[in-house]
This record gives sequence, C-alpha cells and structure tokens, in this order.
Amino acid sequence: MLNNKKIIRYLNHQKEPMKTKLFFLLFITSAFLSVVAQKKETVNLIVEVSVTKHNQGSILIALYDHKENYMKKSYKNAEVKVENGKAIIEFTNLEKREYAFSLFHDVNDNKKLDSNFLGIPKEPYGFSNNKKGSFGPPKFESVKFSLTEDKNIKLNIK
Repeated sequence: MLNNKKIIRYLNHQKEPMKTKLFFLLFITSAFLSVVAQKKETVNLIVEVSVTKHNQGSILIALYDHKENYMKKSYKNAEVKVENGKAIIEFTNLEKREYAFSLFHDVNDNKKLDSNFLGIPKEPYGFSNNKKGSFGPPKFESVKFSLTEDKNIKLNIK
C-alpha cells in the first residue's frame, strides 16, 4: 500500500509540469493571435491636397498621433511632388485613434517653410480640418480627427 501511495504521489507530481507547459503554450498562442488581430485593426489615411497658385515643388506633411507631440515631433511624415495641381499622400497601417496633420507647399523645394522677417509663412500651408491659426498654429483640439476607418481627406491650399 505504501508503494502505491508513492507511485500515485509521483504520478501527481508529473502532471504539474505538463499543466504548466500547456498553460504556457496557451498563453503564447493567445498573445500571438492578439498581435495578429491588432494588425488587422489598422486603417489607411489618404490626404489629397490641391494647390491653386504654383504647379511645382512638393507637399511636406507631418502626421501627429498625440497632443504632446503636436508641432514638435511627427508620428509619420511624407513628401510628395505636386503634379497637375495636386499631391496625394497616403499613410497606411495606422492604428485607430485620433490624429492631426500639418502641411505646407514647398514651392522652391528647399525642405523648409519659408517665412518673412516677421515669421509669417511665404509658402502655402494648411492643417487638418482645414483650420488656420491666428498668431501661430491652431490648437490640437481644433485640428484633431478620429480615424476609425479608411479615410480620404481633401484639402485646398492657396
């Protein structure tokens, strides 16, 4: 009888590592499936910019994903040549959340927003929601937009 108890104890002890391994395998599998599901939860943003004055240069755009980074550090950015009075910028695989963008028409392709001696921009510029700032860029709250599905935004700058 003593031997049977020892055998039963031994067998019970051997089941624990198997349960641990099974639990670990299930945990890893669920984590992987969660990552795959999150990748499918992305959306695309297309910004179509029409320019009215100059059919040359490029549109430089900065996409912001947090209020804290707005006008400081872009989440993504792009540069697209103006052709036929338009530039189409596409951001793919974006997480569903709030964003904002700022852009300018770099007419002379020098990669910077040219301004006069007072700091007033000499090149056309714009912001999401077609907002303009007075004495500086508009606040994040007025330019943010929610991106929950693929979106196409059209914007005219002069």
